[in-house]
Amino acid sequence: MTEPLGLIRREVAYFFGALRFFTRLPVPGWVGHSSEALDRATRYFPMVGLLVGGMAGMAFLLAALVWPPPLAVIVAMVTSLWVTGGFHEDGWTDTVDGFGGGWQKEQILTIMKDSRIGSFGAIALTMILLSKFCALLEFETLEVPLVLLAGHTVSRFAATTLLRGLSYVRDEGKAKPLATRITDGELAFAGGTALLPLLFLDPRQALLGCLFAVIATGWLARLFRRRIGGYTGDCLGATQQLAEVAFYGGMLCNFS
Repeated sequence: MTEPLGLIRREVAYFFGALRFFTRLPVPGWVGHSSEALDRATRYFPMVGLLVGGMAGMAFLLAALVWPPPLAVIVAMVTSLWVTGGFHEDGWTDTVDGFGGGWQKEQILTIMKDSRIGSFGAIALTMILLSKFCALLEFETLEVPLVLLAGHTVSRFAATTLLRGLSYVRDEGKAKPLATRITDGELAFAGGTALLPLLFLDPRQALLGCLFAVIATGWLARLFRRRIGGYTGDCLGATQQLAEVAFYGGMLCNFS
């Protein structure tokens, strides 16, 4: 009996480790911190997306009771930004700055590490937030929470796939503890988690959303491999952001 309880406690600790790394939400004091534990927590990244997307969806529903849809969407977006501390948006901004302003690998990595935001990053951040806002407005009010749930979860799984297909290119950095490639079993668990919210969506829309997310992720993975030989923590954030927007865009496609 002791061994199963120990296993459950360890897995719960791994989940809380992922939650602490990717959000500002508090975790129990007994949860320790180590590079090895964070490496094992990679399977729970989409589950963090379930939580973040669920909180954003709930915020949208509550706001929609008293405000028009545009304001409710803003409340949902602000909620997700607050929960994550803009962690992934920061990665998107740094990545676009680096790849937009640098030519050689070392130059790109240096720009990405700079805490200052450049013109490429500022434009990219504005456009990604505006794209989310415009896309979410196109869904019916009761659809938005489910779409947010799926978008946040699928996009985090998209970022997780980079841990399997690419190598970490820095000697140190915020994603260095994640540098060990995720196993097939861990990737399958993460993928299964990402599928859960899709069950509540229209199958055709969900399929198109996932297809667009795959295309966006594949394009970024190819760019990262070609330009810098792998990924950084910022690349993971950039992948999550673009895959999320691509998922919404795919769902909204109308080929009829």
